[in-house]
Amino acid sequence: MASWRSGYAEDCKSLHPGSIPGEASTSFLRRAAGGGASRDHGGATRMALTALDEDAAAQRLKMVNGQLRVCDVNDLDLLAAFLDTPREVFVAPEKVRFAYLDSDQPSLGAQTRRLLPPTVLARLIQAADVKPGERVLDVGGGSGYGAAILERLGARVVALESDPGAAAAARKLLNGRTGIEVVEGDLAAGAKGRGPFDVIVVEGAFEAPPDALLAELAENGRLVGVDAREGAPEATLIERLATGFGRRALFETRAAALEAFRRTPSFAF
Repeated sequence: MASWRSGYAEDCKSLHPGSIPGEASTSFLRRAAGGGASRDHGGATRMALTALDEDAAAQRLKMVNGQLRVCDVNDLDLLAAFLDTPREVFVAPEKVRFAYLDSDQPSLGAQTRRLLPPTVLARLIQAADVKPGERVLDVGGGSGYGAAILERLGARVVALESDPGAAAAARKLLNGRTGIEVVEGDLAAGAKGRGPFDVIVVEGAFEAPPDALLAELAENGRLVGVDAREGAPEATLIERLATGFGRRALFETRAAALEAFRRTPSFAF
């Protein structure tokens, strides 16, 4: 991945929404609207979508400059991916106005699934050092925002989701993205038969060890997620080495615990 090497004024030109293709975000909006824009011969719907897209693009730029960059997310390809991916279409409709706040939001179509805050997601993906062509398993990503970001980086993505409504939303929003396969299934079981994976992104906290996921890592593979097994939750990078697994703490944070990785209650008598 490229890094942010020089000053704001010079490098920001390449990241301004007007200087990168807008087809991806516009197509997301059309899918979310049910595809009606292309059938509106009067042009009103098309104009409304354009205005919404321009406003959201400005909010995305503020998110990148005011949230991601100040938290040391400095990879140019990753920043461009966040600029090009409209988070507002992946959140529940009643929360669209909060889409670009640095907080978790309920996923489109989901019963319980929440999307990670943008800064947490960006820092996890940056730590995973995703390279073009790598196979990536995205776990518990709801309607597919994280999967879209990963695919934008050139990864081949399997999006594993256990929430039926969120999985259905992901299939709709990511339809046509040939680099993404949406799989509905048990998160704790992993994506059997589709590994091994170079990178696994767990979009939530795990209170119990994600053993099945670790078993699906390729040699030198990386798993990132929020480790809440003991003590204060912290974003964590786990690498599969020839001699076993290595773990590195990244930063303290909080995230909703994924139901498949909740701690088993213990009772004292």
